[in-house]
Amino acid sequence: MHLHKLTIHNFKNYQQADFSLCSKINCFVGNNGVGKTNLLDAVYYLSFCKSYFNPTDTQNIRHGENFFAIHGSYMRQNDHAEQLQCIQKKGERKKFLHNKKEYDRLADHIGRFPLVMISPADRDLINEGSEIRRKYIDSVISQFDKLYLDDLINYNKALYQRNVLLKSFAERRYFDREAIEIWDEQLITLGGKIYRRRAEFLQKFIPLFQHYFSFISGGKEQVDMSYQSQLHDRDFRELMGKAIDRDRAALYTTVGIHKDDLEFLMGGYPMKRFGSQGQQKSFVIAIKLAQFEYTRKINGFKPILLLDDIFDKLDDRRVQQLIKLVSENSFGQVFITDTQEENIHKIFDPLAIEHKIFRINGD
Repeated sequence: MHLHKLTIHNFKNYQQADFSLCSKINCFVGNNGVGKTNLLDAVYYLSFCKSYFNPTDTQNIRHGENFFAIHGSYMRQNDHAEQLQCIQKKGERKKFLHNKKEYDRLADHIGRFPLVMISPADRDLINEGSEIRRKYIDSVISQFDKLYLDDLINYNKALYQRNVLLKSFAERRYFDREAIEIWDEQLITLGGKIYRRRAEFLQKFIPLFQHYFSFISGGKEQVDMSYQSQLHDRDFRELMGKAIDRDRAALYTTVGIHKDDLEFLMGGYPMKRFGSQGQQKSFVIAIKLAQFEYTRKINGFKPILLLDDIFDKLDDRRVQQLIKLVSENSFGQVFITDTQEENIHKIFDPLAIEHKIFRINGD
């Protein structure tokens, strides 16, 4: 599967733009600030119905306009064409269409056009709080497990209702244990399923991540990630029961799978504290390449790969290893942004691989 044509209207800094794309390597080159990353974000929109960078859809509308539209034409391996459209108007709900038919639920689209994005913003996986790491795990699993996505949505709804109830009881100086237990039952049932699915996923995912990091780094550094959960060797129902007084004092639910985290390690030490910029970038690239490989195995075809400003902070050896990977047949369509066109020519001209360069000057 590959994106054959991309058309955007009033999206971020673009008034209108059309791109006819090749099935392998597509390179967007130009100075900083001209909108290269915005093009990758448009491609991301077509797979995930949202921006990679800005969750508020209306803020992605070009200044002074009242809508944006993104159109994509995809080709499957059997030369079957499929059309996607994303349209956001101010004051209206977002419309997303597949072959001119609008989805009832955007969640039904997730996973149908798999994609992996690697961006400088991914260092937040290492440096920010646990929520971003949970969301990353959930986003990967949800691409190929609709039941997991439904369980996660319902868990978060129940969690919200329980927290509202805790705050309401505190305001009214009143407590109804039976009312709380209604939501407890939902959290326990759904949380147990989510926990087991996360654990199963990470058991298969971590070796893939370690393989790719070893390849990029030349095997000189040992890395690992550890799944942190309150449900390890502890019963969720018992945890909920013991935490009720603490929950009432805090006015929110203090235990559950919404507290899960991943610990990133290099040589047994926290990557956040001891990893260099280059090592941290290699770490998140390896995570995303493992995501690519895992998704490919599940779906049976290659996701699209987006590489935003990928060469910054990487030494020449790591760049060469990365390009060697994406040039292999195990990878499909790739999009790359870079500020230096000569870098792209230096990297890809000697390789016998189809590639296309687009010079971006801004709108």
